[in-house]
Amino acid sequence: MNSTDTHSSARDDGQDARDVLAVVSQSGPTVTFFDAVTHRRLGVLDVPAEPHELCYDPDRRLLYCVSTYVSGYYHAHQGRARQITVIDPDTRTVVDTLDTAPDHAPHGIVLDRARARLYVSVEATDTAPGGVIVYDARTRERLARIPVMADGPHWFAITPDGRRGYSTNKEAPFVSVVDLERDAFDGRIEVPGSEGLDVSPDGRYVYVASPKGDFAAPLAAPPGLRVIEVATGEVVRTLPTEGMVFPVHTTATGAVLAGELRMAREPGGALGAQTDGVLTVFAPGTHEVIGQVEVGRFPLTITSSPDGGTGYVANVLSGTVTVVDLERMSVLATLEVDRAGEAGAHGLAYIPAARH
Repeated sequence: MNSTDTHSSARDDGQDARDVLAVVSQSGPTVTFFDAVTHRRLGVLDVPAEPHELCYDPDRRLLYCVSTYVSGYYHAHQGRARQITVIDPDTRTVVDTLDTAPDHAPHGIVLDRARARLYVSVEATDTAPGGVIVYDARTRERLARIPVMADGPHWFAITPDGRRGYSTNKEAPFVSVVDLERDAFDGRIEVPGSEGLDVSPDGRYVYVASPKGDFAAPLAAPPGLRVIEVATGEVVRTLPTEGMVFPVHTTATGAVLAGELRMAREPGGALGAQTDGVLTVFAPGTHEVIGQVEVGRFPLTITSSPDGGTGYVANVLSGTVTVVDLERMSVLATLEVDRAGEAGAHGLAYIPAARH
């Protein structure tokens, strides 16, 4: 099922009654809103160039969209951006823009609802290592900057209790640990480079896609998910995959979702030479593979519905989102976003309907 509808930012009648999926188009540059049940396109909002990730704040019903580069992508861009666009997802309008200066290249973005804190990863500057900016989600005031001691932090995740954060660092051979009670760097966990990550709902494990995706040389290590035990800070297991992994997501039920790339040429292969990728699903607790579903080219972001029953995989080179029934391991729909260049669907956010 392909989604087609109007390009608008106007609010639809009855929009309060529907759950919505928001999808970034990296080269759009836009955020497209879809009905999460019917998959109908509801509207499209223009945003600053090179939007990457989204984060939804349900307490204030605001959607945050980071713009990472002026154009291009990691290690192949024409300058680093510094905007975070604040969006009202109900009216589909921009309500504020945050400037991360003196920091740049915001990418990973996570909300701690209990403490009303927003965390945003940023790349190194001439005077400071890569780090994580802390904002007050109520006032949008900048509170702190936590160094992660690596140049290229990209994805960031926090434990459910909000006490610890973990940054993956592309080339750096470690995941950074930060103490979010002290807003301080708290150590390194060795991995051979890293991409996406997520934390289990019970806070016991961190799942890290490793090694870093490399399109010019063989991978530094066999691909898979490094399983870090939060209590000990040690890698206790590796979940092997056939292809390199970029996005990782844990559902409300504890299932672990990994987006595997498939290359036209192995090993390595130029960026753009990807064929359709695969969503691999690992069972809660046992971490056994319970299913695989074919998705689009270069899966880059994954999210799921609040009940954990539906998965959403953004495929950046296809410009599509594959909607997956995680119980039946089947494709429910394929959503399309507009794009002006090669890079299409990227960041995702599930927005439950407003309840009155």
